[in-house]
Amino acid sequence: MDLEEIRRQIDETDDQLVKLYCHRMKLSEQVASYKIDASMEVQDHAREETKMKQVCSAAASDFENEAIKELYEQIMSISRKRQYQLIREKKGVYDLGFQKIDELGIHGKTIVFQGTDGAYSQVAMNAFFHEPDNSYHVETWRDAMEALKSGEADYAVLPIENTTAGDISENYDLMTEYGHHIVGEMLIPIRHALLGLPGSKISDIKEVVSHPQALSQCSIFLNSNRQMKQVKVENTAVAAMRVKDSGDITKASIGNRLNADIYNLEILSEDIINVDTNATLFIIVSKDEVYTKDADKVTISFELPNKSGSLYYMLSHFIYNGLNLTKISSRPIPGRNFEYRFFVEVDGTLEDDAMANALIGLLTEAGNVQILGCYKMHKQTE
Repeated sequence: MDLEEIRRQIDETDDQLVKLYCHRMKLSEQVASYKIDASMEVQDHAREETKMKQVCSAAASDFENEAIKELYEQIMSISRKRQYQLIREKKGVYDLGFQKIDELGIHGKTIVFQGTDGAYSQVAMNAFFHEPDNSYHVETWRDAMEALKSGEADYAVLPIENTTAGDISENYDLMTEYGHHIVGEMLIPIRHALLGLPGSKISDIKEVVSHPQALSQCSIFLNSNRQMKQVKVENTAVAAMRVKDSGDITKASIGNRLNADIYNLEILSEDIINVDTNATLFIIVSKDEVYTKDADKVTISFELPNKSGSLYYMLSHFIYNGLNLTKISSRPIPGRNFEYRFFVEVDGTLEDDAMANALIGLLTEAGNVQILGCYKMHKQTE
């Protein structure tokens, strides 16, 4: 046979396959109707295993066996997704436990942030809540989550990602541990400056104090001023406080303009950061399962076994329903070597039909699924 004849036969075979596949999907829809009436689960592991053995038994080689297995894993996965859609359509709105509200209540609320006065977390809090009346700071991120748990605070402000340093992994872990919810995001540009005592000059500076990440982010400036010894402290606000308390004009800190205002320091050199697009993303966290009417993003976490294809099939719930994944991260699960908890961010809102379909599938097939929040990202206006 020549190439054209082979292709003609392939086309004929594909036509038959498509017709048979569509017929199979119609039968799957009938299965869904039966399961709905009988209150049965969509996924029947025993049936799927039996079916897989049956179809793979026709394979004439190892290659065909793996190919048939992959094909039918896809067919059964898509069949389940269609059944999830039909179940939601027949049963109506799927209650995910979240309440839609017009806006976050701020009046009379207390906000907690990690660090001390002048920390970037405070900058994010002021930008999001427009300088709230009731706020206080704590030493650690866990302390902030405990404040929410105890009711001492209504909202917490925590960093979750930096554009150059990446994820703040500990806060992902804390979100799943405490079960609190993201209700907003605030993107803060990082504008590091060299801060010194009034009357000091750059030529006076022999020691620069700051957070290790801030020192790293300003390495080009510091390398061009090698006479400046670098000293690491817990955050940029503490660094500014130490310079103020020292009274020593040979010491400076790296921090933001708020540090300078609070601790009465002068800006000796502005915008000394290596990358001028550097920014940190902060999450606004609450105990309440709420989302505002302008929310346009959902964050979900789930766990999977260390098994070939397990992540692919979970993410396919979003693909099948036409949802855009904007981010995926993973964290090791404590006590379970080489098993991971995944975090995904998806464009959309919890009231979207497509989102509900995807979440029904995920809640059924993945482990320890948590909807960490539905929210909108805001950006600081400079």
